[in-house]
Amino acid sequence: MLDSYFCAPKTLRRLRSGPSGSYIDDFADALERDGYAHASAVRYLRAAAHVGHFIALEGGAWADVDAGTLEAFGRHFARCRCPRSNGGVTGYHALFGAKLFYRHLVRLGVCKCPVIVDDEPAEPALVAAFRHWLHVHRGASVPTLRLYCRGATELIDALGADVARWDVQSVREYLLGRAASCALPTTQKLITSLRAFLRYVNFAGESRDDLALAVPAVASWRLARLPRCLSEDELVRLIAACNGTTRGRLRDRAIVLMLSRLGLRAGDVARLRLGDIDWRNGVLRVMGKGRYEVGLPLPQDVGDALLAYLARRPASGDVDHVFLRSRAPSTPFADGDGVSSVVRHALQRAGVRAPVKGAHLLRHTAATQMLRHGVPLDQIGLVLRHRSLDMSAYYAKVDVALLHGIAQPWPQVQP
Repeated sequence: MLDSYFCAPKTLRRLRSGPSGSYIDDFADALERDGYAHASAVRYLRAAAHVGHFIALEGGAWADVDAGTLEAFGRHFARCRCPRSNGGVTGYHALFGAKLFYRHLVRLGVCKCPVIVDDEPAEPALVAAFRHWLHVHRGASVPTLRLYCRGATELIDALGADVARWDVQSVREYLLGRAASCALPTTQKLITSLRAFLRYVNFAGESRDDLALAVPAVASWRLARLPRCLSEDELVRLIAACNGTTRGRLRDRAIVLMLSRLGLRAGDVARLRLGDIDWRNGVLRVMGKGRYEVGLPLPQDVGDALLAYLARRPASGDVDHVFLRSRAPSTPFADGDGVSSVVRHALQRAGVRAPVKGAHLLRHTAATQMLRHGVPLDQIGLVLRHRSLDMSAYYAKVDVALLHGIAQPWPQVQP
């Protein structure tokens, strides 16, 4: 792979014969595999050669390289003018390339793995048990576990570790105090997490009283307004903004089509695996909240967009996630936030002023599009994986023509 980055025989001989030469070819393969651009890979390979000369000059060995060595190399590079090793690499690329090369050598076992010191305090035992229960029995995702356990830890820090001494008044005062300094969405999330934790506390026998009943509710009529969605023209413009043959545009088009045609959540798209696509039967297997699994039909345009992207998808070793980050290293999305970021940037390119910017906007759009094309509410609920028909009925508000037909006149108004 090194030959694809450097064509001059003299340069290839110098790189392979230097102190880093034993690992330089494998490092070039790793850069290609991780999806780094050609120009960036050239800089990082030169930096790898340079750091090898620096270590040899200092009389060190690869096994002794650590973070301090890399810091010393950064100071050295600022005043080094060695023409055979730096190749015009800037200071930022030199240090970053040296760090990448060091991590590569750690994976090979050449350098020692750095010792990571965990500065975060240990999680209370009750919260750890709560986390395990949520994961095993409720199938909660990692972001949900993080949110719920953070709220539980803050409650223990505020009221003390002796749960038996908690009472209704202390729980209510804690929540009301937090609500006074938080926005409404934050308060709602805190209420949900505290109720779940306090139910677990009662279930585990730590408290005789069900203190979840002491958590008050806040006024929030979530179904009172119209669904926030895109019009048909705006959706066409959004999809057109993802046209192109680059790897990033192909990925964005496939993501936008999946969200707008199937009404998937951002987390569904981020977790999608290659094995979840049944090409023979045209079915997409989706694992939603609480490990709720369903098979959805794969529309033709979505399947074509997926195939176009997978043909250009970067080779990522044993990673079987469908969608990967477009910037190197090409790793899967950590969570649904990356998918929402794709939608947000596509909206900016399309010049669409939307009421919300995340991936959930396209979930609402998919539901309203299905309703306008005559799909019954119960079938919309199946596609969106709603547990209650009331949630699907939320989208009936957008069918204004139907609402005009069934609307009754106001009692005080004469017909």
